[in-house]
Amino acid sequence: MQLHIIARGKIGRSPEAELVERYLKRITWPTKLTELSERAPMPAAASGSVTVLLDEKGNALSSMELARKLEQWRDRGMREARFLIGAADGHSPEERANADLLLSFGPATWPHLLVRSMLAEQLFRATSILANHPYHREG
Repeated sequence: MQLHIIARGKIGRSPEAELVERYLKRITWPTKLTELSERAPMPAAASGSVTVLLDEKGNALSSMELARKLEQWRDRGMREARFLIGAADGHSPEERANADLLLSFGPATWPHLLVRSMLAEQLFRATSILANHPYHREG
């Protein structure tokens, strides 16, 4: 299953971009990063994909819970898990309603560049858990 981060705004050359790249390179699953302008429409989800919106009002999942979600989607034959990061105004009500999961990194407001880094790290951690790498918080 491909892990696809779709984010509004350009990250450019920055320490955050280097961190995102570092984590995405460590993930053994196929990954993709798509950057959109502030006004570009989100690409439509293909069949066989699941859509996760990063949203402050979403569910705060532990790393183990996120790993189990990925595992369920993979085992159900999903070809792609899309993780959408919105602009400063977040996502539209329609985008929220069409999402399979609203995911939150807590009630704080995070800059989108940091959210990309945090998401890339959590995807790396989740796929490592699923590959049976020891996880220090398990137990």
